[in-house]
Amino acid sequence: MKESWSEYSDSIEKSREYHKRYQIAINNPIRRQVLKLLLKGKKLNTIKYELNLSDSQLEYHLKILEWGFCIERKGGDIKVTKEGTVVKFLE
Repeated sequence: MKESWSEYSDSIEKSREYHKRYQIAINNPIRRQVLKLLLKGKKLNTIKYELNLSDSQLEYHLKILEWGFCIERKGGDIKVTKEGTVVKFLE
């Protein structure tokens, strides 16, 4: 599912789609908490416990964050992208 900004920068319509997806991902308070915990180096099991999420709930939020360009998954690793670091400046 790896997509990047460059795939969305060649037209206004694609740029709007990029920003829409990003807004959907970042506007949810649980997803913002997930990003903050990932930035602190927390593991997924810890995040599930701290946010009281089931496996399926956490996976849902991770998929939205990936779809919204906030995280990248490589194998079992999750990296917060530049877009995802915005949570440092929110709330």
